[in-house]
Amino acid sequence: MSMYIIIVGGGNVGIQLAKRLIARNNEVLVLEKDVRQAQKLGNLIGDQHILYGDGCDILIQKEAGFKRADIVVSVTGEDEDNLICCQLAKEVWDVKRVVARVNDPSHEEIFREIGIDDTVSSTGIIFSLIDQQIASDELIPIGHLHRGHVEVVESLLSEKSPLIGQAVRDITLPQGSFIVYIFRGGTGQQVNGDTEFQPGDMVVAMVPTARAEELRTVFAEVN
Repeated sequence: MSMYIIIVGGGNVGIQLAKRLIARNNEVLVLEKDVRQAQKLGNLIGDQHILYGDGCDILIQKEAGFKRADIVVSVTGEDEDNLICCQLAKEVWDVKRVVARVNDPSHEEIFREIGIDDTVSSTGIIFSLIDQQIASDELIPIGHLHRGHVEVVESLLSEKSPLIGQAVRDITLPQGSFIVYIFRGGTGQQVNGDTEFQPGDMVVAMVPTARAEELRTVFAEVN
């Protein structure tokens, strides 16, 4: 079913999300307050998907159609902007689902206190790429969904990972868990049952919080 999805913030995160959602035939609008970036985005995905303006401005939100939006996603580089945007989406426009990017994980509790339960932290992704600090095959939480009952996690696969050479369909995952994305060779890839794991893959998965330890065992076990 096609949905109307508003993305606030036209940086790398916002544009990649927009491309994927458009490819799935959703109605997508990206709000970007930098005029040059807005023009650049228009050339990439079409002017009909771009609105120049501040996503925290109620008048811009009205013009964007927050009132009829199925989902509002705020992924700017400023936690304060993401907080304000999502709070207005919920309280003023009664958007049923809002998702916020949290750049500083310590701010996640603030988002939850005002009722924004779907948050994703990009900081964990950066940390996980620093080999000196984080070991391969470690399962790292990078966000929470649905009031904290679901975790978004990632793992950088080493050559010793038991997943190497196996297809996604052949992996036994904890109930309710899904492999959703692989970051390989500098680019992101969608996952299907035939996708085979390779050394160096950054695997992103969703898992019920109660089963996170089970998934950790799947990723961390070595031969």
